[in-house]
Amino acid sequence: MKVSIITVCYNSEKTIEDTIKSIAAQTYKNIEYIIIDGGSKDTTNDIVNKYKDIVSIHLSEPDNGLYDAMNKGIKLATGDLVGVLNSDDVLYDNNVIENIVLNIGDYDGIYADVGFYEQDLGKKTRHYSSDNFVKEKFSRGFMPAHPSFYVRNEHYKTVGDYNLNYKIAADFDIVLRLFNLPNVKFKYLNQEVVKMRIGGVSTSGISSNITLNKEILESCRNNNVPCSWLSILSKYPEKIIGLLK
Repeated sequence: MKVSIITVCYNSEKTIEDTIKSIAAQTYKNIEYIIIDGGSKDTTNDIVNKYKDIVSIHLSEPDNGLYDAMNKGIKLATGDLVGVLNSDDVLYDNNVIENIVLNIGDYDGIYADVGFYEQDLGKKTRHYSSDNFVKEKFSRGFMPAHPSFYVRNEHYKTVGDYNLNYKIAADFDIVLRLFNLPNVKFKYLNQEVVKMRIGGVSTSGISSNITLNKEILESCRNNNVPCSWLSILSKYPEKIIGLLK
């Protein structure tokens, strides 16, 4: 089974090498690693070029943002499974992809847990568990951790692109559309698979959270999922309890 992993980046010279090294260290070797760069002005592409034996496809050109770059990567992916690894994140350990392949079975996709870490990836500040996720939780703005989500390639072809009308919640929207496909089944893998550096687009600031929730509400309504501001706001007590734990 071939696994395609897509990393999109722009001016990521401080972190991209860590990301690439976490791919290179995987015990599972049938990986198609795709890097889509938005035309970086720093040394990002010079760093990527050092790893031609690891990087299967390297495209650098201007784009219309993060999700446009992800769309390019998915169109280029030829693997049986497709996942996304952000350019400031790393796979948790060397066995992540092997464990995903061993556990996928006849499922359409698999998702797991992620951890949030300080910039040096040394201190963990929060754990995001997908353990209690069920499809009905989309209506409250919950989703499986996107960086932990690997899905069969043909399903990406079926649901189409990330919706570029969403600035923050396009990942929520596409995962919702994947779960809404008829007769699909997804498996939860009880382990942390990605270390995420804190401070990403969707994890910082009150204004970002307001935009995120507006887009989640629109996505749910567009996909015939019952949703309201009240249902979305109801997620915060559960999130606070999770943080306290």
